[in-house]
Amino acid sequence: MAQPLDDTDLTILRILQRDCRVGLEALADACALSVPSVQRRLKRLRASRLIAKEIAVLDPAGFDYGMTFIVQVELERESLHQLDLFRKRAKAEPQVQQCYYVTGDADFILICTARDMQDFEALTHRLFFENSNVRRFRTSVSMERTKVGLDLPI
Repeated sequence: MAQPLDDTDLTILRILQRDCRVGLEALADACALSVPSVQRRLKRLRASRLIAKEIAVLDPAGFDYGMTFIVQVELERESLHQLDLFRKRAKAEPQVQQCYYVTGDADFILICTARDMQDFEALTHRLFFENSNVRRFRTSVSMERTKVGLDLPI
């Protein structure tokens, strides 16, 4: 069983969610701990996979990916094999930023990025039109990126 988190662990995690480049000294100061103590805690948090990944979040406009699409996908058949095939296809597509298996009218919700409508159309051909198991998909175009993140309210 994983070791329970204390207030110091939660402080470290809150800080890292905002900026994973924070130095060990700054973390130690924020927690009133020594640098070696923070290093041990970080090692434990990473080993337990509570820190799943440390990444840089890029500005899509800086790379000419100015459009975001929310796509609801409904499959024809929902066998475990067909669900896994769609998951693999979505995971392999670089323009799919997020993929959720959901309840309700759709089977999956995808968050996709594209340079323009022609780029998105090419993506729809690869992911949906070339997949005989996709019954239909509905797309919403994001007008504004109001909030983007994966922070947990800890």
